[in-house]
Amino acid sequence: MAVPVYLFTGPEFGERNDQVNAVKSELKKKFGDSDDFLLYASDTAIEEVVAKLQTESLFVPATCIVLREAELIKKKEEIELISSWIEGTKKTKRESAVLILVSDEISVDSKLDKIIPKENKKIFWEMFENKKEDWLRNFFRKNGYGITADAIESILDLLENNTEALRTECSRFFMCFPKEHVVSAQDVEQILSHNREESAFTLFDAMADSSVPRQKRFENSLAILQKIMLTKNNNSVMLMAGLASCFRRLELWHSVNPSGASADESVLRSNGFASKTIRKQYAKAAKTWTFGQTAAITAEISSIDMELRSSGTALQDTYLSMLIYEIVMKNGARCAKYEVS
Repeated sequence: MAVPVYLFTGPEFGERNDQVNAVKSELKKKFGDSDDFLLYASDTAIEEVVAKLQTESLFVPATCIVLREAELIKKKEEIELISSWIEGTKKTKRESAVLILVSDEISVDSKLDKIIPKENKKIFWEMFENKKEDWLRNFFRKNGYGITADAIESILDLLENNTEALRTECSRFFMCFPKEHVVSAQDVEQILSHNREESAFTLFDAMADSSVPRQKRFENSLAILQKIMLTKNNNSVMLMAGLASCFRRLELWHSVNPSGASADESVLRSNGFASKTIRKQYAKAAKTWTFGQTAAITAEISSIDMELRSSGTALQDTYLSMLIYEIVMKNGARCAKYEVS
């Protein structure tokens, strides 16, 4: 029997999410329906995850749990719980409960990785720049549109480097222009630059933009934070997870580019820095924060995240604004009061 546990990692969110959805669809096809859960390792005990997997519903024939932030699963007892559940499914031959472990990182703890069957693991690397160009051309063509080379370049400069973001944002063009329209760089400026949906990744970019005076950078970052929190689907947990992912990746960038030295092409690619756009983004961020400052910021994000989870939404805006202040104005140092200079 197939072991009902999967591990999908890497920064190519679009293809990774497509694979997650494919597993969920196959489960529904096989059993007719399933209870679907989206959980976060930073917010849910592994005991609770395993308990959900072991509990059979009287009304729904299958269960699927997508557990994000799998890179945080490191404790021996957590991994043993998952391992015991996997062994239990082999004995009972139960395939109606599926666990999908997901991480934005390239890898997870080696002990966790070891218990996942090889055929159920996949790293979703970022596409190379030329592949993204081809993907965009095909995406527009399949939907009945054309696109110029300049427009493609503008889109790749503006958007997050994964197909999920590209698909979501580029769909806007189909609501604004008739079929067979050829999208130009001017169209990109009009549709995306002025109406871009803000996210943890655009917030990271704004905070890292050292070409802007620090005070202005702080103001711009707060404005983006406000836009994010005013959206219908705002979620501070996802925002914090996104920021944590960005800064952990910046730590990795510092590690493979010590003292500002340029790493080998193969090293960059193997660590998830395949595209020119993402390299430019993290090279810029590395000039803003040192490795030590980046580590301090990552720790502070974790600390504020815990505060948010324990205090609820009452102090959410205060904690998030304080975090932005400490990142931009203090380079990750904690402060007792705001000191705007």
